Amino acid sequence: MGTEALVLALTVAVVLDLLLGDPLWLPHPVRWMGKAINVLEPRFRRLNLSVLYSGALMAAGLVLAVWIGCLLLVALAAKLHPVAAVVVQTLMIYTCISARDLRDAALAVAKALSEKGLAAGRRAVSMIVGRETDRLDETAVTRAAVETVAENLVDGFVSPLFFFVLGGGPLAMAYKMINTLDSMIGYKNDRYLLFGRFAARLDDVANYLPARISPLFIALTAQSIDRTGRIALSTAWRDGRAHASPNAGYPEAAFAGALGLWMGGPNFYHGRLVDKPVIGKGLADARPVHIRRACRLMLATAMLVFMAAAVAVLLLAGFC
Repeated sequence: MGTEALVLALTVAVVLDLLLGDPLWLPHPVRWMGKAINVLEPRFRRLNLSVLYSGALMAAGLVLAVWIGCLLLVALAAKLHPVAAVVVQTLMIYTCISARDLRDAALAVAKALSEKGLAAGRRAVSMIVGRETDRLDETAVTRAAVETVAENLVDGFVSPLFFFVLGGGPLAMAYKMINTLDSMIGYKNDRYLLFGRFAARLDDVANYLPARISPLFIALTAQSIDRTGRIALSTAWRDGRAHASPNAGYPEAAFAGALGLWMGGPNFYHGRLVDKPVIGKGLADARPVHIRRACRLMLATAMLVFMAAAVAVLLLAGFC
């Protein structure tokens, strides 16, 4: 498949995401991935292996199956017609990115707070965060929404495009399988501490570089919007490691600096208080207006990442 066709597939996929998001009526590979995990988990747990190894075997097998299956699908489509290959690649990357849905979910929190009050805001933010929301005040609800926008910019856009540049739609789909595994079995609880450990580590490795290059794009975008690029970079450099996740702190810290607010701090998860470090210490408290500003920053950064990915595809083709 030619370089120009790959760039075309990427462009159409991004446009589709911005226009349509992820309609519930449209079959989505991530839902199929989730069903595969649910079906296979009890079978792999019954293997005559340790829980750690059976979980690792399931995760590795699913990622390889998705990657190889998508490679074969693209090859088959290319044999049928070059346009078919472009369509398949387009659909793959379209289903891997989620800028529109991320924006819509965050703006729903802002709308609930402004139109229906704190209780509605808590309900709306509970749909997109894992922390307990019934004790959050307006500042904490807002901060939770902004943190989600920042963190999911990487999972939902930067990382999929990073892997698309390296290996087209099939590698982006393999990344999505990694991300789905982490979201379903990558927990540090009694059930998944061992079984999901490999999946969680694999997700950490996959997002390592995208998370660390994301502050550069966030800072460039913030500089063009509000002239806050320098503080975005300095906050990411200072506080990027101040997070339980090895990766999430970098985009969150960049957003904290760009928007001029602090993030992190203690929150309740499953009845237990988790005292997380503060990111952007000394900056302002979050206000509902910050949700809209975060969405604007996220979408503009996503477009910059898209343009960089298109250029990278063309440059890599020139070297190969």
